[in-house]
Amino acid sequence: MTSAVTRPGVKRGTIPVFATATAITVSNIYFTQPLLDEIARGFHTSASTAALVATTGQIGYALGIIAIVPLADGVRLRRLSTVLLAVTAVALLAGAAAPSVALLSMATLVLSASTVLPQVIMPTIVSMATPGHAGRVLGAVGTGLTMGALLSRTAAGLIAEATGTWRAGFVVAAVATGALLLVLPRYMPADPPVRRGPRQSYPRLLASLPGLIAEHAPLRLSAALGATVFAAFSAFWSSLAFHLTAAPIALGPAVIGLFGLFSVPGALAARYSGRLADRWGARRVNALSLASVLLAFALFGAAGQSLIALAVGCNLLGYGTTSGQIANQARIFAAPPEIRARLNTVYIFAVFAGGAVGSAVAGVMFSAFGWTGVVGGGAGFVLLAGVALVAQAAHVRRRGESGPAVAGAVHPRASTEQQSKRVGNERGPAVR
Repeated sequence: MTSAVTRPGVKRGTIPVFATATAITVSNIYFTQPLLDEIARGFHTSASTAALVATTGQIGYALGIIAIVPLADGVRLRRLSTVLLAVTAVALLAGAAAPSVALLSMATLVLSASTVLPQVIMPTIVSMATPGHAGRVLGAVGTGLTMGALLSRTAAGLIAEATGTWRAGFVVAAVATGALLLVLPRYMPADPPVRRGPRQSYPRLLASLPGLIAEHAPLRLSAALGATVFAAFSAFWSSLAFHLTAAPIALGPAVIGLFGLFSVPGALAARYSGRLADRWGARRVNALSLASVLLAFALFGAAGQSLIALAVGCNLLGYGTTSGQIANQARIFAAPPEIRARLNTVYIFAVFAGGAVGSAVAGVMFSAFGWTGVVGGGAGFVLLAGVALVAQAAHVRRRGESGPAVAGAVHPRASTEQQSKRVGNERGPAVR
């Protein structure tokens, strides 16, 4: 990463610190997934009941996005990051001590709601980027996010195997989250984003969200694509532990967790999708993303008992999901800086609401139809995303538009001011 990627005055090392922080914080949502079978046995309950822990994690994250992330458009980010890290660490310790699935789910809901720093960091790093490099910095930080989601599963499985209890994973996550308190706030901007008008109150920030949905077609497209692809992603990962512990595979939690490690090459390859988004535009990267995810589910269905096929599919799934996320956020972050956090609020809420639906549907489908049901449900979500992308492309052709991808996408040679002006002219005023 060269110095030309970020604006003058940005502290050296900000991008690696942000990438590490997103990896650690986002892992708090996913590390429970390979432990679900251990949690079910520990509390003497069913797989579908234990799956509520994963589902409440997705719901909590979506609620945190709605209630907390809009604040990033108007508050001091150093203070916000400090409070969120402290709350998350305490909630993780509460989860480690939970005496029932119900209380564990409640602790997971709280820690997931407060661990929304990745979605505060994303618009922040774009504002720190030089013109034409939004996709590149998103690729770097977004890869950290995906690596955290994947490697947290590996770490959780190994910790559970070594200690003999799923509770140790919560303790380790609390320590890692607490350690960020010593580092991350120093790299966050000292002041709120510069605003064109008077500062808006918290209720007004929240009230502006529906208007943003109505005014920004790029936001609607990104939300639809993100929700459906992440539903497929969550359906796979929330069910994988049950599939791998059942006969004839019958693996332990440590080996199950290694599937996150097996997925690292795909996640690392997705980093370069940010540069493709800068060069080709978001729509083409989205098409590449959907092809990768659909191929992954084809492998899961055709060779679901083969560990090699599952590992290859994990890479395709990780690459496709991360690439799509980078393209979706590059599309929406072409908007003015003072509304980016709220645009990201709507987008990520849709993504994780889709993830919650995917986890819930997968639990039902696995109980009713086994692994075949999970694969069919995941592929169905991907096909829905394909319909949305094709419909948007047809709409663009009908309007006779041309350009790198879609209205509002980031063009590699467009300055931030030009992008903001173009988005404003095409979609109307940014905030009502």
